[in-house]
Amino acid sequence: MSANAGPSGGQQGQPNPLEELMKQGPPYPPQGALLGGTPTTTVDVPVSAVFLLLFALAAALNMTIFQLNRRRDHKFVLSAVLFGFSMARIAANVMRIVWACYPRNARIAIAANILANAGVLLLFIVNLVFAQRLLRAYWPRLGWSRPLRVAFQALFAAVVACLVMVIVAGVYGFYTLDAATLQRLRDIQLFAVTFLAVLAFLPLPITALALLLPRREPVDGFGTGSMRTKILVLLFTTVLLTFGAAFRAGTAYIKRPAADPAWFQHKAAYYCVNYTIELIVIFTYALTRFDRRFHVPNGSCRPGDYSRGAEADKAIVGYDEQPPTLAGELQNEHEKQEAV
Repeated sequence: MSANAGPSGGQQGQPNPLEELMKQGPPYPPQGALLGGTPTTTVDVPVSAVFLLLFALAAALNMTIFQLNRRRDHKFVLSAVLFGFSMARIAANVMRIVWACYPRNARIAIAANILANAGVLLLFIVNLVFAQRLLRAYWPRLGWSRPLRVAFQALFAAVVACLVMVIVAGVYGFYTLDAATLQRLRDIQLFAVTFLAVLAFLPLPITALALLLPRREPVDGFGTGSMRTKILVLLFTTVLLTFGAAFRAGTAYIKRPAADPAWFQHKAAYYCVNYTIELIVIFTYALTRFDRRFHVPNGSCRPGDYSRGAEADKAIVGYDEQPPTLAGELQNEHEKQEAV
């Protein structure tokens, strides 16, 4: 005769996993399979250390660009934003290493997951800003119209709201075992990751709208280099970020037990769709001198400000039609310091 099942679902004489967790008290370890799984010292520590060094290089590169521009009174805050993003990714990899060393510490798992999920939003915002500038360049009256301004402001506010939702739902999920509450938290997280995937995709239709609509007014150009190169850089980075966001959203919809993760939850997938894509985007922007290509004059607020201010910036800052390489600019700064 088979043993009767207990009221909590376990067999008599055998410990019930839920009851064991309740005895331990919150915060509880993750109940389902996560993208990347629980880190281990043999795999995640060396891999995270490599990514940590690469993001440190990206942070140094963007801060160097920001400081060089600041000395020339060339304001481009987005270089500082990517510096901040790189520093956040350094912290995320540090916490993943710590989590690998203390895999049973749920509080460390909470911090590691928050840092891993929150940072990429900055790259989405950067691409939205660039898409907005392209739209204003090709369609100045439409791009500077009040409805479009309000729409972009609403998008940026929605990003902040989604960030708060993801953090609150993620943290609260570690402090409850109630099935109904966990389902509601899961619904919130699914909405947030889906919205962020759409947000990552938005620069593509915005750019297509700017290029395909019949235009009667001239392009209000900005920055250095051709508009074609700006568009290609934006489309390339947007496709990469959209793939990463869509992959994370798709895996979030599929529930698997922690002991039986799917292939798309493997550690290789975690590092590829997160940190590898982000590094490619960061270095693409930095090495193509996005601080020169996507720069707009300070105080731009109406049609025509981009092109009128761009000529003044060229005279003050002294850059040519094509943006200089970072190595060349560092050499120029070194020669100036030696001359002084």
